Amino acid sequence: MKKLASLLLTGVLSFGLLAGCGSGTSTTNTPAPGGSQAPTESGSSLEGTVIRVAASPTPHAEILKVAKEVLAEQGITLEIEEFTDYIQPNTVTEDGQVDANYFQHITYLNDFNAENGTHLVSVAELHYEPFGIYAGKTASLEELADGAQVGVPNDPTNEGRALLLLQQEGLITLKEGVGLTATKLDIAENPKNLQIEELDAAQLPRSLDSLDLAVINGNYALQAGLNAADALAVEATDGEAAQAYVNVLAVKEGREEDPAILALVDALKSDEVKAFMEETWPGAVVPMF
Repeated sequence: MKKLASLLLTGVLSFGLLAGCGSGTSTTNTPAPGGSQAPTESGSSLEGTVIRVAASPTPHAEILKVAKEVLAEQGITLEIEEFTDYIQPNTVTEDGQVDANYFQHITYLNDFNAENGTHLVSVAELHYEPFGIYAGKTASLEELADGAQVGVPNDPTNEGRALLLLQQEGLITLKEGVGLTATKLDIAENPKNLQIEELDAAQLPRSLDSLDLAVINGNYALQAGLNAADALAVEATDGEAAQAYVNVLAVKEGREEDPAILALVDALKSDEVKAFMEETWPGAVVPMF
């Protein structure tokens, strides 16, 4: 009986030791829906997380590639999906196909929500791209002839911005109070009888050969090899436009406090990203942090 009791006690102790080893094993992180990740037992690690972001190729995707390196040091993978239009990045964010997008300014985001019933919000103001007037068939503003053709973006918020820049340079005068919502129908005075051509923003750089001048978005100018230094005139970086047209990181409403999104914001506001903007596109991509 003593021998049998000794064997039973040994078995119980062995089982307890094995059970103790099992309970000490770390919990495996399982990705949660939407690109974020379930926290570890300490609730702090995002290692293994994958974040998907929709972006315009230049400068947004290039900026994100720098942030990708910052995130990689934390074990976070950033996947960048490039788009060349202004519609799909918002629709795939709204649908949950990506976690965030980085391609648009805050005024366009607000306008898109109002027109499409989407629920997208800004989680970070990152940079400002001054609009510029670029030479086409006419080399300078002084040489602009009567009846000259001037290209502007055809989407609502960017057209108003382009017309305000033309007004800034004394080429037209807009009706009082129209501001950012201006269209060519709101031109009150047009002393040179300029022909305002409304074109898709992405087409404007490619249309310079057939236009006298074009007012071009900063990112499309950069993609075409143009720079703020090449422009005949640009918006002031300390004016109203800098606030109205600051480029933002956007997510679907409800994800503002997602730890993965907050990590992405920190990476995009890092010293590495700021230095990259200033050194790569001086004056054309202005950090707002």
